[in-house]
Amino acid sequence: MPSPVSECLYCQDNETLHNLMIKICDLEVSQLFLFKEQSYKGRCNVVYKDHGVEFHELSDDQRNAFMRDVATTAKAIAAAFNPTKINYGAYADTLSHLHMHIVPKYKEGYGFGGVFEMNPQKTTLSDTEYAEVIEKIKAVI
Repeated sequence: MPSPVSECLYCQDNETLHNLMIKICDLEVSQLFLFKEQSYKGRCNVVYKDHGVEFHELSDDQRNAFMRDVATTAKAIAAAFNPTKINYGAYADTLSHLHMHIVPKYKEGYGFGGVFEMNPQKTTLSDTEYAEVIEKIKAVI
């Protein structure tokens, strides 16, 4: 059963969201957020504009636009940070809002060769460092 809009951190744009992520920009049909937890340098989340949508429920045009947003984000992260690999994850067991985790992985970096951890709580940045990461992404998106 889908979670209601009133419980959705993306739709509510609430303190929980702001404690986890920083909005970078709007994309074609999504919003782009930077995770504050940066064990995977440049990790972002592409969040679809509408609540309660399953990937398979999108029309061809909606799905293609969402995947363009995902690809645009991945290309920007690749250009900005030169990761060894980018992992993608779409999980929403308890949160009914379509989103895709874009997780850059680095050969000598945290968790390389394994499944990325959702929130390892290993690396946070200063406000200045977050701004620098966001500017690197914005410069190439």
